[in-house]
Amino acid sequence: MDNEFFWRASIDEIENGFVETEEYIKCIVCEEVFIKGRIYEIGDNLYDAKKAAQLHVKEKHNSMLGYLLSMNSLYTGISSSQKAIIELIALGLNDKEIASKLGIANSTIRNHRYKLREKEKQAKLFLATMNLLAKNTNKDINMLEEDVICDAHKGATTLDDRFNITKEEKIKVIETYVDENGALKSYPAREKKKIIILEEITKNFNVGKIYSEKEINRVLKRIYEDYATIRRALIQYGFLDRSKDCSEYWVKE
Repeated sequence: MDNEFFWRASIDEIENGFVETEEYIKCIVCEEVFIKGRIYEIGDNLYDAKKAAQLHVKEKHNSMLGYLLSMNSLYTGISSSQKAIIELIALGLNDKEIASKLGIANSTIRNHRYKLREKEKQAKLFLATMNLLAKNTNKDINMLEEDVICDAHKGATTLDDRFNITKEEKIKVIETYVDENGALKSYPAREKKKIIILEEITKNFNVGKIYSEKEINRVLKRIYEDYATIRRALIQYGFLDRSKDCSEYWVKE
């Protein structure tokens, strides 16, 4: 997955769930591409690329609102209690109904609405500030003098200095720890290097495909002898997700 593709999408593109060019429309979540001029059969109906992309986002990713609310709160800044209220507001419930459903007072809903509005205003001003800074300096905030700070993967279970990684660091770590066949020479001890290596290993799995544990192990065995450690780390750092009974695994989108 190209994390940079997602993070460079505009607010409108994030709301829509896709990026549109002259040739194609591309989902910003899973990066599935819909070619313009082609007709897509969905169910018993035929759709153009844009409508097919819209249906894809709704059906596969539970709408962009649902997808964004499912992201790590460290990315969205939305607490679990705020998430619950937003979800119920989106369903059309009034404050009294929401309060009853969550077992809280009406005044608490009012306080949450106030805080969400303040957060919305702060977000607008912050985005405007960063846009103006980029225009004045002619480069984004993650651009260094001779390198670029990479964006963390969207499934990251935590965000801290371990994810302060540049493109040059990624290249050097991969060259050091991965051989020409894609196997690990050794598994790094430092957390930052682990993250780089785990991200590289994740490229061996297809987004949207469901894997059994046996299939996951088969792929990882070709990469490193202690495949169980790698499998656990991929889950721990949010590169892969799995069902509660551990029977199904998939790339975390």
